[in-house]
Amino acid sequence: MKLLAFCFMKLNNSRLILFFLILTVFSCKEDLSEKPNVFRYNQINHITSLDPAFAKSQNNIWATHHLFDGLVRLDDSLNVVASIAKEWDISEDGLVYTFFLRDDVRFHSNDCIDNERVVTAIDVSYSLGRLISEEVNSPGSWLFIDKVDGIESFEVVDDTTFVMKLNQPFIPMMGILTMQYCSVLPKECVDYYKSDFRSNPVGTGPFQFKRWEENQALFLVNNENYFGDITHNLDGIKTTFIPDKKIAFLELLNGNLDFVSGLESSFIHDLLTQEGDLLPKRQEELNLLKAPYLNSEYLGINMANQAEDSPLRIKEVRQALNLGLDRKLMLAALRNGVGKPANAGFVPSGLPSHDPLKVAGYTYDPDSARVLISAAGFGSGIPLPEIELFTNKDYLDLTTFIARQWQEIGVKTKIEVLESSILRDGMRKSSIPFFRASWIADYPDAESFLCMFYSKYPAPPNYTRYSNLAYDQLYEEAIKTGDIKRRYELYHQMDRMLIEDAPVIFLFYDETALFSQKNISGVSGNAVNLLIVNDLKKDVSKHK
Repeated sequence: MKLLAFCFMKLNNSRLILFFLILTVFSCKEDLSEKPNVFRYNQINHITSLDPAFAKSQNNIWATHHLFDGLVRLDDSLNVVASIAKEWDISEDGLVYTFFLRDDVRFHSNDCIDNERVVTAIDVSYSLGRLISEEVNSPGSWLFIDKVDGIESFEVVDDTTFVMKLNQPFIPMMGILTMQYCSVLPKECVDYYKSDFRSNPVGTGPFQFKRWEENQALFLVNNENYFGDITHNLDGIKTTFIPDKKIAFLELLNGNLDFVSGLESSFIHDLLTQEGDLLPKRQEELNLLKAPYLNSEYLGINMANQAEDSPLRIKEVRQALNLGLDRKLMLAALRNGVGKPANAGFVPSGLPSHDPLKVAGYTYDPDSARVLISAAGFGSGIPLPEIELFTNKDYLDLTTFIARQWQEIGVKTKIEVLESSILRDGMRKSSIPFFRASWIADYPDAESFLCMFYSKYPAPPNYTRYSNLAYDQLYEEAIKTGDIKRRYELYHQMDRMLIEDAPVIFLFYDETALFSQKNISGVSGNAVNLLIVNDLKKDVSKHK
């Protein structure tokens, strides 16, 4: 203390102010990150915005989910449940949605807003209307394209009653409203911060913003005034952005992280058995939670851009490629059993409409594959032309495995590796004829997957340019019918059409692999891979 006082005496006023500023910033940094009951997890991709209008990628979605709420949310069973809206009513014709709001939901404290400001229907109307504003240019604007007639479709009846009117029935709409894009935020804070709202978020969520060091770490603190049911014992959340999965896993094993999501190829055999369970030597130090993940991995065939001599133009060849792939072996060899073979169409497991008994997909049958290739006119001196498959470096091991499998049925495959951005751009512009891709559900309904093959949609989502009038008619009926049984029947018919026409090579239905320290409990898995920490407990007596 004497030394500190001596330092103060030696400093002039300007230097003294600077000293205090440095001391304050340093104290702030130590304040949260050093507390033992802060939940520490890593994202390999950094956050680009904390504005929910730009919650397109998982890293942005997880962060905004901690900070914001919408009218409704998903529970772990993918049911739509109340959030800011305590109840709602949908008209018989499916066109008018009326939401009745809670009157005790308050925005986080901030310089831009009155203290204890309560959420009203005006905030809901503003937030949804902002999504479709050309000025904002949100990537979530597609949610309401052709579904509403501009901001006039969002009506404020009174402080606690909000009405949304659709142009035509769209049954998955309640699922859409659970997306982070549809979070509720205060207009006065957007007006106050303008473009800097991305780094000064104000919401109603269970955690509120503390500090964001871009590309390094995000710090959130517990919202003690949260309106929802929470049982966690956390002071806050610290998210780091270590881009190397290997380093992130080392940080987990060394106790510097509490949680890591996903697999890392160089660690997979040191963590998991061939069946996808934790190795005995790891069971005393880590928890593993696996759950269905609404993500279908596939190889896409551009049905509108194939060379005249391309064998991919022939349905029997596309079917043969599906039959010539041992998906079970692929998952065992490359993912230690994490994931399920895609043998029941494109709609993944984890959705209630997924039904392997009603949608029989492809299983490994190389003999039948050879028969189909022969029926397509190849063999007996007429070799099948080489197929060119485009991928990025992250999936080179997967595509190499597939190419070796196809060799066994007489198919030669050339693999071209592109940068991810170039690959996506080529898929959008229809310049790549055959590509590896994945599709993650935007909301928990099979329509989120089957829309990819609706011919009236551009790319995205229709990267394959699949066009089938009968399929389109089934799709248009499915999104309007409120009869769940009938809608699932339509979904099954559409999936069977995709199996028959084979515009894709079905690979696998993904699973989440969530690794956490042994002193962490209450981590829940869900099929949309949303990190929910409302019930998470951290035993600080076992803090590393």
